[in-house]
Amino acid sequence: MTVRPSATALTPILLFLLLFFGAGLYFTLQGEPMGFYQLRAPVAILPALALGAWLARRRGVAPMRTLLSGMGDNNIMLMCLIFLLAGGFATVTKAIGAVDAVVALGLGALPSGLILPGLFLVAAFVSLSIGTSMGTLAAVVPIALGISDAAGLDRALVIGAVMGGAMFGDNLSIISDTTIAATRSQGAEMRDKFRENFKIAVPAALVTVAMLAFLGDAAPVTAPNAASPWLVLPYLIVLGLALTGLDVVLVLGIGLVVSGVFGLMLSSEYDLVTFSGDIYTGFESMLEVTLVSILIGGLGALMKAAGGMDWLAQTIARFARGHTGRRSGEFSIAALAAGTDALSANNTVAILISGSLAKDIAERHGITPRRSASVLDIFACVVQGVLPYGAQILLASSLAAVSPLVLAGNVHYCWLLALVAIGFMLWPARGKRIRLGEQGESAPQL
Repeated sequence: MTVRPSATALTPILLFLLLFFGAGLYFTLQGEPMGFYQLRAPVAILPALALGAWLARRRGVAPMRTLLSGMGDNNIMLMCLIFLLAGGFATVTKAIGAVDAVVALGLGALPSGLILPGLFLVAAFVSLSIGTSMGTLAAVVPIALGISDAAGLDRALVIGAVMGGAMFGDNLSIISDTTIAATRSQGAEMRDKFRENFKIAVPAALVTVAMLAFLGDAAPVTAPNAASPWLVLPYLIVLGLALTGLDVVLVLGIGLVVSGVFGLMLSSEYDLVTFSGDIYTGFESMLEVTLVSILIGGLGALMKAAGGMDWLAQTIARFARGHTGRRSGEFSIAALAAGTDALSANNTVAILISGSLAKDIAERHGITPRRSASVLDIFACVVQGVLPYGAQILLASSLAAVSPLVLAGNVHYCWLLALVAIGFMLWPARGKRIRLGEQGESAPQL
C-alpha cells in the first residue's frame, strides 16, 4: 500500500525536540547548571514514539512491526556496536593512564611562549585519540586551570583553547560517536569521511594555533608527572589502523586488546578483572547514545512509513527548484545539522535525527556520501562547541567558574571551522573530481 506524503507524520520528531528543548530551557531558567540534561533524550523520545505509532496506525501502517524493523536496522545495530566498543576503548585507555601520558608528553614539550596553542594541540590530540570532547575536557581542563592561574592568563581564553581542541577531535576522530553516526547515516566509509573532514578541519586548526600564539603572555610551563610514554601507543595503533581502511569494529577491538595488554604489562595493580570491569564501565558510558540510536531508528521508520520523509523530500525539491546544485544542497545539510543541534543541545542526537533527510538531500543534489557526512558532522559540532547550554560548555564553565556565554565567545576554533567550511562549500572547483564506485555518488552540479 502506497501512503501519501504527509507533514503530520513529522510531528513526532517535533514533539521530541519540544520536550527535550523545552525541559532544558525550563531547568536552565530555574538555575540548574546542567538544565538540558535533566530530561534525558531516551525518555523524552517515548511520547514521540507513542504519537508516531498512533499516526502510523491511522494511515494503515502496522506500527509495532515498523517500529521494531527500524530499531533493528542493520546500520543502527552496527552503530550501537561501534558505540559500545568506542566506550570500552576510551575507558580502558583512561584507566591505564594513557590520557595522562598524552597530556604530560604534550605539555613537557611545550615552549614557554606557546601556552595557548600548546593546550589547544594537547586537547586536540587527546580528543582525536579517545573520541570524546567531554572526556577530553575532564582530563585537560584541570591542568589548564593550573597553568592559567600560574601564568596569570584569562581563564576564559585558556579554557576556550582547550574547548576548541576538544571539539577538533570530537569532529574528526574515527571513534567519536558523531563521526560514527554521520558516516553510518550517509553510507560513507570512515576513511573517506576522515580525509574529507581533514581538509577542512586542519586549516581551521592551523589558523586557530596562529591566532592563539598572539594571545596571552609568555610564561614557563611545568609538565605534570608523566605516565609511561609507551601508553600513547594504543592511540597511535588505532589511528594508524583506521587510516588503512580496516573495518572500524576490528580497529576498536584490536585497540581494546592492545590497551588491556599494556595495562597488564605496565601496572602490577591492573589485572584481568579490572580490565573486564573497565570495558563494561565503558559500555555503560555509551548507554544513552546507544538507546537514543535504537529509538531514533524506530521513530524514523514510523515517520517514513507514514509519509513524513516523502513530504520532506517534496518540500525540499519545491524550495530547491532552480537551485539544484551542490552548493544549495550542502548549505541545506549544514542548516539542518546546525538547527537540529541548537534545538537538541546534543550533536550526536542532531545527526541521528537529521541523518536520513541529509542523505536524501545529498542524493538529490549530487553530493557524495563522504561530503554529506563531513558537512553534517562539522556543523553539528560547530554549534555544539559554542552552545552556552551544551554539555561541553556547561562542563568547562562549571570547572573553571566562567560564564558559559563568555566561554562561547572564546572557542575560536569552532567559529573558524564554520568559516572555513562555508568557504569550501562556496569554492567553485570543489567536487568536480569524484572517485568512481562510491555509494550514491554522482557528478555534482556547480
